[in-house]
Amino acid sequence: MRRNLPALLSFNGGYVDTAGFLALHGLFTAHVTGNFVTLGATFVFGTTGAVAKLLALPVFCLMVMLAGAMSYRLQQVGAPVLRVMLGVQVLLLVLGAALAVRLDPLADGDDWTAVVTGLTLVAAMSIQNALHRLHLPDAPPSTLMTGTVTQIMLQLADRFRRVQPAAAGGPSPLARMAASVASFAVGCGAAAGMYYLAGNWSFAVPPVLIAVGLFLAGNEQA
Repeated sequence: MRRNLPALLSFNGGYVDTAGFLALHGLFTAHVTGNFVTLGATFVFGTTGAVAKLLALPVFCLMVMLAGAMSYRLQQVGAPVLRVMLGVQVLLLVLGAALAVRLDPLADGDDWTAVVTGLTLVAAMSIQNALHRLHLPDAPPSTLMTGTVTQIMLQLADRFRRVQPAAAGGPSPLARMAASVASFAVGCGAAAGMYYLAGNWSFAVPPVLIAVGLFLAGNEQA
């Protein structure tokens, strides 16, 4: 079951990023790269949301550091690290969803309501980025697809040159990367549809997804 967890996390990454972008004035909650671009756009076009985009990077960095320290401490005491980290992510996603629904509409991206909601979701997705690097290092990234798509194209080029990948058990790296990209894309589409139909109630989906991830993670100390 654990082998299905990366695809679920990729779906969640695409979902939360898209829902956050739509509801929070162009804020990318699952990764920091896009916020540099949209921050520049807010200055040029005079739109709102600059505060959350400026704070997203330090919040992301702080949460990743805390996640790393928490992971190390949990390993020392023999706890099921991945499950605990996913549990923390569930709690943050629940809080983010509750804020988004309770404070709706988030009409001003620089108002405290949008900033607090956005940074709570950034914190949740920071946990996902950290646990992926620490405990699922062989799985493709779940929140940023540029590198994965690049690697897919390079592997396809090798196939055309008749370079055979090394034999290994389980799905091939190409299949795993393709599944990650597909899951992320489906998550983006699902979030767009849910936001269109339900507005900020669309944020109720990610906590359920990661709760399923808790089941998939198992009880191993890893």
